[in-house]
Amino acid sequence: MGWLPLSTPRTNLRKICNSHIFTTQKLDANQHLRRKRIQQLLAYAQENCRAGKAIDIGQAAFNTTLNFLWNTIFSVDLADHSSDTAREFRDMISGITEEAGKPNLSDNFPVLKKLDPQGIRRRMTKHFGKMLEVFDCLIDQRMKLRQEHGSTEYKDILDTLLNIMDDKSVEIDRNYINHLFIDLFAAGADTTSSTLEWAMTELLCNPEALSKTRMELEQTIGKGNPIDESDIIRLPYLQAVVKETFRLHPAAPLLLPRKASTNTQVAGYTIPKDAQVLVNVWAIGRDEGIWENPCSFMPERFLGSDIDVKGRNFELIPFGAGRRICPGLPLAIRMLYLMLGSLINSFDWKFEDGITQHNMDMEEKFGLTLNKAQPLHAIPIAI
Repeated sequence: MGWLPLSTPRTNLRKICNSHIFTTQKLDANQHLRRKRIQQLLAYAQENCRAGKAIDIGQAAFNTTLNFLWNTIFSVDLADHSSDTAREFRDMISGITEEAGKPNLSDNFPVLKKLDPQGIRRRMTKHFGKMLEVFDCLIDQRMKLRQEHGSTEYKDILDTLLNIMDDKSVEIDRNYINHLFIDLFAAGADTTSSTLEWAMTELLCNPEALSKTRMELEQTIGKGNPIDESDIIRLPYLQAVVKETFRLHPAAPLLLPRKASTNTQVAGYTIPKDAQVLVNVWAIGRDEGIWENPCSFMPERFLGSDIDVKGRNFELIPFGAGRRICPGLPLAIRMLYLMLGSLINSFDWKFEDGITQHNMDMEEKFGLTLNKAQPLHAIPIAI
């Protein structure tokens, strides 16, 4: 969906997302699933706390988000935090986003397209093929159940999409369903886990900001108490931490490519019709003309500010803006606040031995998404 030009298939998929998947009503109805996944994440952290072991924060966040999506879409539990299944799935998604973000000679020299000199298309085909095999198997199982028993007891996203396909209320077919699932998992799990990992890294490297976040949670929620989604509005500093993380470490640093529909003038430059346009939100977030001390992690800059991430303020558009804004924004925000707030309110955290805020590796691994080059491993401590 993210790559389709303005067309009927894109409009149909967007309509499905906005009307059947990411509505407030649907998200509210699935609160219990998110709460269950957060409890599993905290139980995993508690196990490591008792053992004094470090957690791969990005992988733990990915597992939590992936399991929630899997259950919401297929009504199936994928894997626990100690399983290799989620790690293998993350490798597939990371492979897709890494290859998609690489400069491709074939884009500039179409004559090389069939040759695929860098092997990008070959590797992408392999990753996509593995994911489509999994989705096809699950769709086959569900369609068989529907044929044998009529309507099933499942009220998940897969059932919703199959109903739409059967009653033809929106023109979609199985191929579109398969590729929509790739969008949901690739865009949902990897970006959310990456942002959570960067947020935890920045907080551990800035103890004063971590202390303020924890103090707000203790005063508003109570130390160690579970966080409800309705509590988020009462946690302005936590919201500021997430915004500041989006500013410094946008999950998609160049968003997705746009194409100019007409000749357009921007800041005195002519953008010709059909030109591909990349919006560098990473550079916007570090622009000295917009932000004071742009390379410093300062959540306070957002306190009392009306700036949000919903596409209304162009200085902070990690989800894009306009008709191409990410439809999964409402879910991503809920998951981020819940995971980050719960991890901070339930445990104290420290780096592995030998790592400090001064020597923490902050290098970025560039791709379609912006991950840490070196994963964050942190030890949870009982509070």
